[in-house]
Amino acid sequence: MAPGGSIFKEVLESHLMSSDYETGKAKYESKTSSTVMKSCVGLNGKNGLSSKNGVYDLLECPVCKNLMYPPIHQCPNGHTLCSNCKIEVHNLCPTCHHDLENIRCLALEKVAESLELPCRYQSLGCHDIFPYYTKLKHEQNCRLRPFSCPYAGAECSVMGDIPSLVSHLKDDHKVDMHNGCTFNHRYVKANPHEVENATWMLTVFNSFGRYFCLHFEAFQLGTAPVYMAFLRFMGDDNEAKKFSYSLEVGASGRKLIWQGIPRSIRDSHRKVRDSQDGLIIPRSLALYFSGGDGKELKLRITGRIWKED
Repeated sequence: MAPGGSIFKEVLESHLMSSDYETGKAKYESKTSSTVMKSCVGLNGKNGLSSKNGVYDLLECPVCKNLMYPPIHQCPNGHTLCSNCKIEVHNLCPTCHHDLENIRCLALEKVAESLELPCRYQSLGCHDIFPYYTKLKHEQNCRLRPFSCPYAGAECSVMGDIPSLVSHLKDDHKVDMHNGCTFNHRYVKANPHEVENATWMLTVFNSFGRYFCLHFEAFQLGTAPVYMAFLRFMGDDNEAKKFSYSLEVGASGRKLIWQGIPRSIRDSHRKVRDSQDGLIIPRSLALYFSGGDGKELKLRITGRIWKED
């Protein structure tokens, strides 16, 4: 699963409450749920706009095709573009190739102030209307905005609702899916002294009718090689806080235990990992738990997910 280099071989010894993944349900959900989206732009026309008013066309940047927000720049011939693209085109007008200088299109900025627009995620169920200059801030935190794919082994750009992403993980990334709120996994790695950054594994659990991503990986924490396991919730943060989980690893009468709240997949995989919000196992201790001569990693991680009252 991991790109290049060494990968973990996961040997599942499932002690799940029920072990068979409901493939029929996944197929049904993939047909009935919203289509997986490669990009948020275009969910409903231009950033959620369905009006044919020419003003909206004037507010569209000719380079990135997104709506423009102050400062809106223009060249001496009146062609406009957004501030981000002004840098990208090296201060040359993309329409007439004239130097852009530092001219603001104050008239267009004023017109934008008078507009009220729907959320770009209107097609996903958000029917609120916002003044032009507050629309963008709302969309960054809209509770109905699509989720990013939680797969951490590649820069996957797919976005969608949870049923779509579950099907995407199973069909496109070949992620193992399981039902149940307890698990018992054994991770085996032939050469534990090769700790490649982002050498990892991902498993998805369906517990209490919700989906959770169990991550296990090896990486360098500063100069120290470590292994880390943590859980992410496929949903928003306010829903994630309704659950707790524990992870345990050990052998020879010694063990490490982690208990916490799963992080929402709204937080990126890297953000969760870098915050060290999970079970961290130094390599020396991982090899001790593995037993033998230290030439092979054999870690057994058990865990449980429960719903808070």
